[in-house]
This record gives sequence, structure tokens and C-alpha cells, in this order.
Amino acid sequence: MKRRTKNRIALGLIALFVVCVTVITFPQTVARVPWLGEKVAALKVNLGLDLQGGIHLEYAIDLSDIHDGNGNGTTADEKAHALDAVQAVVERRVNAFGVGEPIVQRITAGDEQRLVVELPGLRDIDAAKAVIKETPFLDFREDISDDPQTQEFIKKVNEEAHKRAQEYLKRALSGEDFEKLTKEYSDDRASAEKGGDLGFVEQGVFVEPFDKVLFSDDFAVGAVYPKLVETQYGWHIIKKEDERIKTRPKKDQLTGEDIPGETEEVREVRARHILVAKRTVADFPDLMWKPTQLTGAQLESADYDPGSASRSGISEPGVLLHFNDEGTKMFADITKGHIGERFAIFVDNQLISAPVIQAEITNGEAQITGSFTPQEAKALASRLNEGALPVPITLVSQQSVDASLGATALKAGLKAGMAGLALTMIYMIFYYRFFGFVAAVALVVYAMTVVTIFKLSGLLPGGLAITLTLPGIAGFILSVGMAVDANILVFERIKEERRRGKTLKSAVAIGFERAWPSIRDGNISTLLICLILIGVGSGFVQGFAIILFIGVTVSMFTAVVLVRTFLRSIADERLEKLKWLIGV
Repeated sequence: MKRRTKNRIALGLIALFVVCVTVITFPQTVARVPWLGEKVAALKVNLGLDLQGGIHLEYAIDLSDIHDGNGNGTTADEKAHALDAVQAVVERRVNAFGVGEPIVQRITAGDEQRLVVELPGLRDIDAAKAVIKETPFLDFREDISDDPQTQEFIKKVNEEAHKRAQEYLKRALSGEDFEKLTKEYSDDRASAEKGGDLGFVEQGVFVEPFDKVLFSDDFAVGAVYPKLVETQYGWHIIKKEDERIKTRPKKDQLTGEDIPGETEEVREVRARHILVAKRTVADFPDLMWKPTQLTGAQLESADYDPGSASRSGISEPGVLLHFNDEGTKMFADITKGHIGERFAIFVDNQLISAPVIQAEITNGEAQITGSFTPQEAKALASRLNEGALPVPITLVSQQSVDASLGATALKAGLKAGMAGLALTMIYMIFYYRFFGFVAAVALVVYAMTVVTIFKLSGLLPGGLAITLTLPGIAGFILSVGMAVDANILVFERIKEERRRGKTLKSAVAIGFERAWPSIRDGNISTLLICLILIGVGSGFVQGFAIILFIGVTVSMFTAVVLVRTFLRSIADERLEKLKWLIGV
């Protein structure tokens, strides 16, 4: 492939890249393209607490009571598990606020482990502290679905439903619009949207009572069946719309495959229906479970068990529950009186599991099995342990950032960034002329690329999105200087080669080649410092380092790849004659 062709391909790719970052940075450019404009406009830069305002809390994590199973001290694994658990519990609690992009992260302050919680946009600091330190309600409930009072209630509900079904049938038989009745009253919402239309079906598709009526010879096309049709789902009002005889390949009764050359005639019926559903106790959770006195206060721990023995004798993942002395006695009494019944576990009024009691349990331990995958069993153990924080945490620092202060800081930071970028571009154009103009364009592309990275990071899984803070803006402005520094090194090398009598094309090639080691070493040293700050720093220091790292990496790409490709493509005899334009 010729060099000119390669340059054209490279320029085409650069142009495509520039279009993409421009569209993401300025979504209004594609606002009139519905399928694209809405998606691009949804991409936002995640602002930190100092720019958006909100609440910053810092907790010390007490690991002094974490010991191994033999009481021989704290192991690294147990420490890590406790830290993961406390972070998971607090994350679940702060998510209840519904704030955008809450941050819950662990940091090390000397020998102490700390948990930092940032809630952008939130104002009530006392409410935040209360929710983080509160204990979610864990309780155990017994199955009362067979309770006579519950059954009586369900009976009355269904009697009312039967009366309504009779009323709808009467209205349908009197000639009211069947489709309108269906859309208004049918509990089968999937078919109700289509006016109750079930389409053409063969015999045997529906449950037996429904199927028997639908294919009855006495049921005429266009008629409404004069009686309610009762199934396990409820009471059906059926209208036969049409029927037909369809010819299809005959199927082998053993294999179910088509028999070549043989056909058969099949009767198909099209109908509409109105369903008035029967209710069961499962539709009324409050009537299905009765709280017991056993709660999370009596649960010591819940552990993942990779090999609990199931009733089938096959080892499968499960969860082990460990109660304290009070809980052991209460659990023994409950299990003794409810053998063969389900026993439900609720966290914050949400059903987690409902195992069947197999026998009286007197040792204060219980196994929960039920076709769990290892991931499901681990998740269940984790949720049960969320009944309380696994280790104590103590508030050591709190800060409330006013939204107006954040807005002022953001405005000032953006002004500083734009001013710095503009002044740098003006200087480069004034001093290096055409080369400076190319560098200025590259700076604009650089800025849009960094903004694009910020926005696209929001699509990453939780915790990986880049958060822009005021120190981050400082890191971004500093990286602009790094980007210009690379261009200056290249352009000065090119000028040196031109003074030695080299052609412009040759000077461009040699200039980039000789400037590269200096650019590489200078930027790599900066990147290494950023990595160190990311590893040992915390909070705003980490944010500064992350954004500086991104900025330096992108500046190397724009200065070396974009500028180099563009100059190599246009450095020809015509440009070489315009010495005043290239500054030599």
C-alpha cells in the first residue's frame, strides 16, 4: 500500500474519531436525530461533592473484635471479609436515598481503616447519619396461609369476584361491546389490550374446562357462551369469533415429526374472553406470614456453606444460620411446633427465603437449602448478615457542601480551564504559526476527548465511573500544559532540521523521531507519579491524580498520533514554499 493511501486512510480515521468526540461533547449537534440524540444527551459528566454540593461523611472502622474461629487473632481474610461486608451494608443503606452516583469507598489513614460516604445533592446530614447507622429489620415469620380467618377472607374476596363475573356475563349477553368490556374489566391484561382476542388455536391448547367449551358443537360462531367457565385461574366469559378447518402435514404420534406425503385436517377456533381472576393467599402477603418474636437481634451470623446436604442426599450450596442463646431457645420452640411448614426470612419487609422446617432444631443452628447456585447462596448469606453492621463504625468527620458553593467552584474552574486553553492556543499560533494552528486544533480535540471519556465512564459498572472534582479540574488544566509541551518539543526539532537544510517532509519525520524519547520519558514519569498518588492517596488527591493520568495519556495520543499524522499528510512542496507560514 502506497504511503499516500495510508495517509488518506489515517486521516479518514482521525476525521471519524473527531466527529464521534464532537457529537458526545456537544450532543445538541445531533439533537434532531431521535434515536441518537436522546442517547447522547443522556451521557453526563459525573460531578463530585465539591462541585454539586451534598454531604461528606467519614467513619472509622473498628476491627478489634474480629477473630478467627479459634480465637487466635484476626486473619487478613477475615479483615477483608469484614471490610467488604460493612461497605456492602452501607452501600445498600445509602442507595435508599435515591441520590445520583453516591460514593462509598474504603481508605487507609495510617493504621486505621476508614469508610468515606459521599452523597451528592443531599442536604439533610442528620438523616444521612441516622440511616447509615441504623439496623435493618431482620425477622422470621411463620406460614399462616391455612389459618381459618385467612381462608375465610380469601373466600369472601372470591365470592365478590364471582358476583362481578356474573354481572359482566349478563352485560355481554345483553349485547354490550365485548371488546370494550374486556379492556375495562378483564384481569388477563396480556389479552385485554387486544380486546381479549386469543387468536386461532387448536383443541388441547387451553386448560380442559375452557377447551371443552370452546370446541363444543353447541357453541355457535358469534355467540357469547351463556355460562361462566371456571378454571384454576378464575371465571371466564367466552365469545366465539370464528372457526376454520386447516390442512397441515400429519405428524407421527411417537416422534412428533411430519410424515412425508400425508396431511390431516385440524379444527381451529378463534375466541375472545374476559377473565375475572381467583385470588389466593399469595396475593395478600400480609395474610400469608405472621411475624414471630425471633428477629435479627437473636441472629449471630449467617455463613455460606458450599456443601450442605439436601433432602435428596446430594451436596448443594446453602446457608448456615447461627443464633445466640435466646434465639436458640426461641428457634427450637418454633420449629418444634411447625414441622413440615414453611418458615420465612424477611429483611426490611422483603421476603428473602421460605424454607420448609424438616425437624425440631435445638442447637441454635439451621441450614437453608433449596437449589441455590453458589452465587445465590453467598448473596443470601450476605443479605442475612445485613441485619446489623458486621463491625462497629464511628463517625470521625462530617462536611456539608452547599450547592451554591459547588456551582461557584464549578463556574470558576471551567473559566480557568477555558482561559488557560485559549491563551495556550493563541500563544502557539502566534509563535509557531501554521504548526501552532495545528497544535491548537489538536488541543481542542484533546479537550473533547477527555470530556468524552468522562461521559462514557458513566456506562461502566458501579464504582468505576469517573467523578469530576475541583482538584480534578486542576489536573485537567495541568495536562493541557503537558499536551503543549510535547508539541513544542516536536516543533523545535522540526525547526532545527529545517535550518540544517532538510526538506519539510524530512524535517517533520526526523523531528517527531528525535523528540519522541523526551516526550515519552517526561510523560511516563508523570504517569508513574499519578499511579503512586492513586495508590496511596485518597479523596480529592486521588481524583486529581486520576484525571491528570487520563489527561496526560490523551495528550500523548493527540500530540504524537493526531498531529504527526496530519503534518506528514500535508508536508509537501507547496507548503514548503510558504516559509512565513511555517515559521522558518
